[in-house]
Amino acid sequence: MQNQTSPLILTFGPSDPVGAIGIQADLATFAAMGCHGLSIITAILVGDTARIEDAQIIDVDWVADQARVILEDMPVAAFKVGAVGSIENISAIAEIVSDYPDIPLILDPFISVMPNQEGDDDDNLIAIRELLIPQTTLMLASAVELSRLAETWREPVPNDALPLDAMRIVEMGCEYLFVTGTPGDVSEVANTLFDETGIVRRDTWQRLPGSFVGAGSTLSAAIAAMLANGLEIPEATSEAQEFTLAALAHAQRLGMGKLIPDRYFWARESIEPN
Repeated sequence: MQNQTSPLILTFGPSDPVGAIGIQADLATFAAMGCHGLSIITAILVGDTARIEDAQIIDVDWVADQARVILEDMPVAAFKVGAVGSIENISAIAEIVSDYPDIPLILDPFISVMPNQEGDDDDNLIAIRELLIPQTTLMLASAVELSRLAETWREPVPNDALPLDAMRIVEMGCEYLFVTGTPGDVSEVANTLFDETGIVRRDTWQRLPGSFVGAGSTLSAAIAAMLANGLEIPEATSEAQEFTLAALAHAQRLGMGKLIPDRYFWARESIEPN
């Protein structure tokens, strides 16, 4: 008799040798939430716990072939798209996910520690805006990243334009936008979820001391896992934030750089000392 399988999530992103961001972070988070991750490598990173020094972008044909072969074999419950590195890869991924419009897509294309790719950042942002955002169920972006994306369609404005920019993303076809680091008390982290009606929910969390890498990757992967497990978006974002906060509270200093979230904190807590 065949056992029931875990929900399958197909994630596109870079391979990080540290396991702090990208594919390795996604797979760990999916597993912690009872899902099985299927991974499509879009770039190979060179770096340590302090910084990413270089990135080798994977050829678009390899990216597309990885995904097509998997999708012909297995049914997936959710897509997650992280940093993909080139306009060609963005276009290929957009074409692939368009063949599966009923599968939720979590878009988290910004990794602040990624090196600049020969001045292609603006072109990549435009491609993301035009090809991926209209197909997105939920996009995750920090307030700073949202401002960067907004500059591809408007001139800088002197006042706080975050609500205006958020609604512009939703108008492009993105069902939900989840903005992290929205303005608030300096001792807290505030995250705000938007849909076509405006603000859906706003959550505040006590700011943890220390410098971390991988918080955003953990959060977006946790949201994808919650959706694959059948939760609705507002509840999924709440549960994912709690998981991420706990992973950060148990973060480990694996090297001389930043702290790495512990996505398996719950497993270590359950082991009682003799």
